[in-house]
Amino acid sequence: MTEHHDYSAWVGRSETRHDLIAAAPLAGLAATLDRDDPPPTAGTPVPPLWHWIYFNPQVPAREIGPDGHPKRGGFLPPVALPRRMWAGGRLEFLQPLRVGEEGVRTSTIRSVSTKSGRSGALVFVTVRHELSGANGLALTEEHDIVYRDPPQPGAPEVPPQPAPADATFEREIVPDPVLLFRYSALTFNGHRIHYDQPYVTGVEGYPGLIVHGPLIATLLLDNLRRQHPEATVRRFAFKAVRPIFDIHRFHVCGRPDEGGRFTLWARDHQGHLAMQATAELA
Repeated sequence: MTEHHDYSAWVGRSETRHDLIAAAPLAGLAATLDRDDPPPTAGTPVPPLWHWIYFNPQVPAREIGPDGHPKRGGFLPPVALPRRMWAGGRLEFLQPLRVGEEGVRTSTIRSVSTKSGRSGALVFVTVRHELSGANGLALTEEHDIVYRDPPQPGAPEVPPQPAPADATFEREIVPDPVLLFRYSALTFNGHRIHYDQPYVTGVEGYPGLIVHGPLIATLLLDNLRRQHPEATVRRFAFKAVRPIFDIHRFHVCGRPDEGGRFTLWARDHQGHLAMQATAELA
């Protein structure tokens, strides 16, 4: 499928969402990540990246598309390419959101660009989110979304990159369907590639369920927080490099750099780089 649409009218489009920062989703994500955090109560801070369980669209069932996502259009441009993925993002944490607060998220489309890649047309959308709580702006986020065609038969595969071999801390993750289902439920993500095995293999042609990009990013930062539980995360940036599926275990890895900065990455079962990230602690 060729994409020649002009999406410039969507640039600058904005929407605002409100959400109560409730305790139950935090407790659910702590359990999903196999943490032993104390039960959240009023005033408990939302850990970095856990804001992704709030402010999610809750469209009626009649407005769901065949892939389980909301139908195309609305706030995001109506890109016709069938595959939609969270490609990466850059975040700055100013202060935590806290349980019991009324949160506000303002989202603005910063850019839409069309390119041609090895597997066909690609459309990149960058959205800026600003999240505020009772005490003002809490975090800013630039969120990269990519739309693409399925790979064409005989198209050359992108050669994998080897993951770094100098981790000073790492953790093995077992991405079973329960983990993926729980994260989908907590983020109200109906995208079928994460829980519908016949769909993801038969319709989209993947070998197994796809581990959510934001879940991998959350696991990377969770692994760093296990090493430095008292530290404050100031910045985090990540880029998805290669998909991870539920049919194999993978590792989240990291090493310290200078000035409170860390390099983080996910390594798949073959030693390939699946996600790369950087974090900065206060």
